[in-house]
Amino acid sequence: MRLSLTVAKTGIPDPPEAGFNTSIMQKNKLEKLATERSFPCVTISMNTCRTFPENLEDITELEKLMAEARDHVINEFGQFEVKSLLEKIDSLDELIDVNYSLDSLHIFLSGTTTEIVKSSWPIFKNSVSVAENFVVKPLIKDFNRIEEYFILVLSKSDVRLLKATNDAISIEIIDDDFPFKANDWKQTDSQIDEFFNQIDKALLKIYNKTDMYIVVVSTENNWSRFMQVADKPSIYFGPVSNNHNGSPFSTLGSEAWKIVVAIQDEHRALAIREMQDANREGKVITDLLEIFTAVKAGRGDLLITHDNYHQAVKMNGQYSFHTVEDVTLPGVIDDITSNLAWDVISKKGRAIFTDSEEFKSFGNIALKVRY
Repeated sequence: MRLSLTVAKTGIPDPPEAGFNTSIMQKNKLEKLATERSFPCVTISMNTCRTFPENLEDITELEKLMAEARDHVINEFGQFEVKSLLEKIDSLDELIDVNYSLDSLHIFLSGTTTEIVKSSWPIFKNSVSVAENFVVKPLIKDFNRIEEYFILVLSKSDVRLLKATNDAISIEIIDDDFPFKANDWKQTDSQIDEFFNQIDKALLKIYNKTDMYIVVVSTENNWSRFMQVADKPSIYFGPVSNNHNGSPFSTLGSEAWKIVVAIQDEHRALAIREMQDANREGKVITDLLEIFTAVKAGRGDLLITHDNYHQAVKMNGQYSFHTVEDVTLPGVIDDITSNLAWDVISKKGRAIFTDSEEFKSFGNIALKVRY
């Protein structure tokens, strides 16, 4: 099935039909969940399987986590105080179809909220949290890894422009510029260069409006020629092998996504090197309580946390806490790193999670401070 959308001359579809606001919508959802304070907030996170019959085990695991959440809520609050929340927990199996799973599932329930989020990223372990706030770390990871970009399918005779989010293509751009066809397929070298130059100018207009880079599907020869005429080569990445030209959208998306993932990995590596440089300048904190205090003061510029690091704490005051092992105790924050990551992001900083060996010298968590 050919997906298409009529767009304005700029090549930019009007929201929200075109899906250009995926990251904005994700951030809005993240902010809503991160800032909610409702005692209790229930967070259930679990890994899931995409395929049958493995996904049948997800039903059993979900039922187990639902029972754990229910028991935790009743033990802390009693059955009648939170009757509506218990009803939400009991009805979860009616809302979730394991036949349409990704790699993990995250459920957020309170008296006023019911959010179910599927993610393409697995988690370290399945968990249940009952606290005064939601555990949003998985959504922060998702937010960091959501990438909206274009895929340019390039040849000497015709060009298509697709818009993708992660490994899924959402639309094909159809406007005055795309699809782009050459007038004569028997072109001279100078005509091919001019053809590629026109494509580049049309793409540059789109890039200037969206700041979304472009993955190119082409032959090595066409990639090389296109780079020679491009006004801003840095906005292009590739090439994806031209063997995939004419492939289904799902194949083009998955092949382009491999390049994007490599770019994201490099960005995380650069962030670790930035932390190492800041450490030499004395601008890095690794003590958890000191990190908490600095983040609350708005000093956090870059927070890096090991993927598998979780720490439950109980507050002693506004700026003091002690770590605990039993997350079922009343008033416990199940994972302080989730709160810290959101606080950094909400104050215009960056928060990333990594399992890189390069980060191990810092321990489990490190904060680069602004001052």
